[in-house]
Amino acid sequence: MAADRTDRPAAGTGPTDPAVEVRRSPRRRRTVSAYREGDRTVVLIPAQMSAKEEERWVRAMVERLERRERRSALDEPELARRAAVLSAQYLGGKARPVSVRWVSNQAARWGSCTPVDGTIRISDRVRSLPDYVVDYVLLHELAHLLVPNHGPAFWNLLAAYPRTERARGYLEGYARSPHGAEEEDGQGHGEDEDVDDAMGGDESAAV
Repeated sequence: MAADRTDRPAAGTGPTDPAVEVRRSPRRRRTVSAYREGDRTVVLIPAQMSAKEEERWVRAMVERLERRERRSALDEPELARRAAVLSAQYLGGKARPVSVRWVSNQAARWGSCTPVDGTIRISDRVRSLPDYVVDYVLLHELAHLLVPNHGPAFWNLLAAYPRTERARGYLEGYARSPHGAEEEDGQGHGEDEDVDDAMGGDESAAV
């Protein structure tokens, strides 16, 4: 059965804001997702959701996307400062990268590190993710300055960060969602948690 679709402007938005397309799916039971598609926002909802719930969730998901996009303004000097703070807080200040920068050529990686020259590169896809996920990706690469592989010593370093497992689950779910969609539990139970992805390890280690 094809999903029902309705197109309309988001409630409470101005005439210059992108349109919102609501897609109902009979296969979607609880979750609500949203992502940008060109000049419009697509919101995916369960087919059985009431009109009142639809209005509430569309507004909430559009607002969440906007908050995520505002967070994407983190520039490289701030990224480097954030890495230094994380190193001091969780790695005893031992990880001291020569450079930390955003890159756009890591379609299959969240970040990478080359221990021999102390450089860290973070995928610009990470810019719009929640702060605790950005911190995890930075810490992951900082830890590779100290331990280049993914052995027990590496994961022992990351154990100090209390949201490691949640961040790993978020990245797995984000990678599986269309266009990096924002997703919430339509029953009001908060973010979906997904199993972690497999992470390989080589000299230029990556998340």
